[in-house]
Formats: sequence, structure tokens, C-alpha cells
Amino acid sequence: MKKRLKYAGLFFVIILVCIFLLLLFRYFSSRQIDDVSPEIQCDNALLKKADILYVIPIFNNSSISENKEWCDSILSLNKTLAMHGVYHTYHEFLEDRNEAYLQQGIGEFEKCFGKKPDRFKPPQMVISKNNKELIKKDMKLNFYLNEIFHKTYHCSDTGKYSNKFIEIF
Repeated sequence: MKKRLKYAGLFFVIILVCIFLLLLFRYFSSRQIDDVSPEIQCDNALLKKADILYVIPIFNNSSISENKEWCDSILSLNKTLAMHGVYHTYHEFLEDRNEAYLQQGIGEFEKCFGKKPDRFKPPQMVISKNNKELIKKDMKLNFYLNEIFHKTYHCSDTGKYSNKFIEIF
């Protein structure tokens, strides 16, 4: 019985150390912000705090490339820019997409920022196996581990957890 308690205590300590290390890693790792679009209100302080901006190329059928002033202001922040869906519709990449669909988003991103994205994060963190392969041809796919190890805020503060909660943890 004492041996079991000893192992249970050791297991508990290991779990606490792992949680502490995760929180420490999140504290020092890059900060990210999802849902960056001229169509979504985003706090400037939040944009400045983030290291990586996940941009929606076409939101509410409005392309980011149509707003050159916005493109220039985002570029002036000198942040890493990545793509966050094409239209950012609900479970957009759970339905299998083709190369033309993906290239539409990449094209709008390139028209806006003058370069192609090299990272991609699917909206709502859901993606089919075929879409994973499609995206990996052109970009690095950021997924659940990315969310676990980095603080990820949302422009409209509509993520699973509030931006205030993300700031603390």
C-alpha cells in the first residue's frame, strides 16, 4: 500500500512539473493572433503584442487585397504573417478542397503582402486528411501542438478561451 502511495505522489509531482514547464514555455514562446482581417475589429495593442498574425484572405466575400491601406498597416507591424483559412467559414477545411481553392487564398494574400504565406492554420482547428496533404505541399501546417505551446489570441475575442484567459495561461 505504501508503495502505491509513493508512486501516486511521484506521478502527481511529475504532472505538476510538466504543467509548470508548459506554462513557462508558453510564457516565453511567440504569441499569435488569429482572425486578422480588415473586416474584423482588432485591438492595436493585441496586434503589436503578437509575433505571428494569422490572416484570413477573404472574409465576408471581401478580399484583403482590396484594402491596400490595411495591407500596408499590417506590413508596417513587421510581424510574421500566415494564412488562416481562405474564407474562414465554419469547418471550412473539413470539406475536401482542391488546389484552385487554396490558390485563391494564397493569391489574395500575395496581392496584399507581396509574398506567399509559408504557414497555414485551419479555422476552428479542423481539417480533413486530404486537405492536410494539400496544404503541406505549399505551407507548413500549424495545428493543435501549435495551440498548446503558444499563446493564441483572437481579434474578436471569440476563441474557445477569452483573450484574458490566454494572457494568464
